[in-house]
Amino acid sequence: MVGARQYPDEPSGPFPSPPTAFEDREGRSIEVRAPDDFADAIDDIVAMYVEFDPSDRAQGIPPTGEDRIRNWLETIGEDSVNVVARHEGDTVGHAMLVPDVDDPSTIERGDDTEWELAIFVLQAYQRAGIGTVLLENLLGHAADVDTRRVWLTVERWNNPAIALYERVGFEATGTESFEQEMAILLDGDDE
Repeated sequence: MVGARQYPDEPSGPFPSPPTAFEDREGRSIEVRAPDDFADAIDDIVAMYVEFDPSDRAQGIPPTGEDRIRNWLETIGEDSVNVVARHEGDTVGHAMLVPDVDDPSTIERGDDTEWELAIFVLQAYQRAGIGTVLLENLLGHAADVDTRRVWLTVERWNNPAIALYERVGFEATGTESFEQEMAILLDGDDE
């Protein structure tokens, strides 16, 4: 069901789909992939979040502490759309879309479900182009699995993040005191 959130009139895309391999600005070989089974990938993703600098948390996520991180991921992971960035076997970035519904069992792909975006890249890997490729691949993977309506909130003073979201097609849809809400409509076969 479409909520009160506004979406752009025109869809964005197409976006690349994982797997994608590229060299980041630091010369590191990075692979972006969608885990075949989230449960099989969760240990690597938890390990990344354990290393994540708590000062870079946004809106209370990721949580701190291994048990809280695992519980958070287990709660949202099974019903979410996920991609990870890996370097030399380690997860260094994670992007996900979480369904904005009370009961995830009611989701039907291609419906008007709204999906909230969250993206995190380990501090040592930031500002190297990984976030852009990770985000584009998440949106491509989302379109592949019939996910259409994506939204996010970002701190209004986070100009680098806002610029990234705008570059890929997100548009500002609302503001709260400390947050900017943005949304994108993904290109799909039914348009």
